[in-house]
Amino acid sequence: MAQTNQYTKILLSKKTGKEVTSYSRGYGTTYDPKTKTRSIVDSLGNITFESPYSISHIFKNRFILTAEESNYKTRSAVIDEKGNQLLPLDEQTFNTPWLSNECIISSKEGKDAVYDYNGKQIIPYSDGIQFAGEDRFFVLKDNQWFLYNPEGKQISNRAFKSDFHFENGRALIINEDNESEIIGKDGQTLHKFSKQIYNSDAYPYLITKNKATGKYGLVDTEENILAEEIFDEATPEYFGEKKYVYLRKKGKATVFNKEDQKLYPANFKYLTPLFNHLFSVYNDKINKTGIVNLQGEIIYPQEYDFIRNFSISGKDFIYLKKGEQEQLLDKDLKNILEENTRIIAFYPDQLIVKKQNAYYQFSVLDKSASVMKDIVFIKEQLPDFFNIFNLYSKPAVCRNSSGMYGIIDKKGKEIVPFIYDDIIAFENSENEFVVKKQDKYGVLNFQNEPLKDIVYDKYYWQKEVLKLDKDKKTDILYFTRFKNKGNRL
Repeated sequence: MAQTNQYTKILLSKKTGKEVTSYSRGYGTTYDPKTKTRSIVDSLGNITFESPYSISHIFKNRFILTAEESNYKTRSAVIDEKGNQLLPLDEQTFNTPWLSNECIISSKEGKDAVYDYNGKQIIPYSDGIQFAGEDRFFVLKDNQWFLYNPEGKQISNRAFKSDFHFENGRALIINEDNESEIIGKDGQTLHKFSKQIYNSDAYPYLITKNKATGKYGLVDTEENILAEEIFDEATPEYFGEKKYVYLRKKGKATVFNKEDQKLYPANFKYLTPLFNHLFSVYNDKINKTGIVNLQGEIIYPQEYDFIRNFSISGKDFIYLKKGEQEQLLDKDLKNILEENTRIIAFYPDQLIVKKQNAYYQFSVLDKSASVMKDIVFIKEQLPDFFNIFNLYSKPAVCRNSSGMYGIIDKKGKEIVPFIYDDIIAFENSENEFVVKKQDKYGVLNFQNEPLKDIVYDKYYWQKEVLKLDKDKKTDILYFTRFKNKGNRL
């Protein structure tokens, strides 16, 4: 049950003797190059269905069967794991946005219909059908779009000129009077505007755009003007706590603070929020970073190599690095690190630090440090690894006093034993890494699953592909991307 889909695919390939090209949720698909047949395989390695036609996995035990025939016609069907046709082979294509496990759109002869995965028609064939959100469809009839629910019921008589998408139960549209309007998912009017609304992602604050000048401003839902239409750019904060809207003019930003609904001009083009209304500011001319407050006052000058906020044990910290000097500032901007202490890894509940040639697990709550026994070296990640998708460090690649490499997780638990001559973990978001033993290379992942045996002479990292050479032949392995599960606490 703890196996990854990636490793299950490898095990099933060995068991069936066929290449399992995909696997998830209990079923996979295989291809046999000798017979040129495709199959469906279950988690135990049983072939449940075989066909000369293409098979693609939708979800669980539902698949699309596609037959390309000699007359250049293509027919498709929805089948279960045994090949039973729930939607029969026909000259149709299927649309499965977000890999919906509720329904699928069938398109044929220029018409669209919605079916559930048991073959029941929910919405009959119409001029067009589009997903509009988690529980809404747009259906095109007589050149007008109407809202439907997943039960196939039209939920509003209101007709729209085009289809659009709902976010958080709202959608920004241009209505029949050519006005900007925000509607709810039943088609009801929530707000109408005399100004052109350019972006509603900061709702209930809305970015406007002057049709004549192309300049941007900001209003609320009552159309009270919060920022005049004088700015060259306007960008809502898309990640984090989403407290701000950034408006730029002549290369300098003005910050709109949602809490007090005030504008704060700054002398910097781009600001990255930290906490307590502090921002990191980057100088691209000298490649240095500093910290300013909401009023634009410089708190730390632009002389640091790297600045970033981390949430550790439920508390916010700011990390600053300048050369070999490092600081970790608490909410009072007090450095909690002892002198000559370096941070090696950031985890949701603790740090790994190095001081006086020893490594420690460090608690930010009571400043206690426990030595990591028999660890003499840890490979560090470059600062640019950290971003909105990689909030914390990967598991740590370590070397012990015997000169052997292994990996420990965020809690200090050994997850890869110390039996390798070297471990090469890649930057960015790769979940796979190369291990070396007796001058041969293999591949594992951070779940300690053997993906490639340790038999290769060389390896090459090429974007999303890892290439491994053996006996003048090359095997490839596609990266699955590392899933950093350390969310903000």
